[in-house]
Amino acid sequence: MKTQIDHLVVMASTLEQGVAWCEATLGITPAAGGEHEKYGTHNRLFKIASPAHPLAYFEIIAINPDAPAPKGSVARWFDMDDKALQKAVAQEPRLITFVTSTEDIKTARHTLRTQGIERGQIVHASRKTNKGTLNWQITVREDGERLFNGCLPTLIQWGKPEATDPLRLHPRNSLPRSGVTLQSIAISHPSGPKLQAAYEAIGLSGMAIDTGPANLVATLKTPKGLVQLQSLGI
Repeated sequence: MKTQIDHLVVMASTLEQGVAWCEATLGITPAAGGEHEKYGTHNRLFKIASPAHPLAYFEIIAINPDAPAPKGSVARWFDMDDKALQKAVAQEPRLITFVTSTEDIKTARHTLRTQGIERGQIVHASRKTNKGTLNWQITVREDGERLFNGCLPTLIQWGKPEATDPLRLHPRNSLPRSGVTLQSIAISHPSGPKLQAAYEAIGLSGMAIDTGPANLVATLKTPKGLVQLQSLGI
């Protein structure tokens, strides 16, 4: 099994706040994204692919004030209903987690279960773009939790389950070059060894994991020079 970095997730209180932060911090204006009706969120996106991370893009996500709240007991993904997280991003948008792409999400999810990690149910989703409809499957826990302070990635598989070329319709193909590229991701967490074992089990290699205070650090090359974004344990 092989997984690779798919995208970084930065949460903002509003998309307007996220765009302003992106322009001030990274020196670019993010491209249009879309809406996620099931979870009442919307986003802006831009490509950050590099030779080491060919799929990588960047997502700025916020609760959509114009969308109905999720139905029933559905929790928003990425811990977006968490009050402490909402308070933190109200001060400034924050890197909160990342997503990894796999060719077999069911096996990857089962593999984590054998290590005592419940990554969540597999949710089927889609949205329309000017180059066709994006389809994907993604793991989302019923409680919406990210796990390991966002240091354990969410799993995603692009394309419909029967797709023979699942990456043909991937966000990277509809996003223009942004001038920002992902250089590296580094992880620190009190459960470093357990996290390392989980990464290895799903085939996620080349990730530096230290045992220490929870933190996710992404280093980006930008028009403003090298910029490091940190989760700071939130």
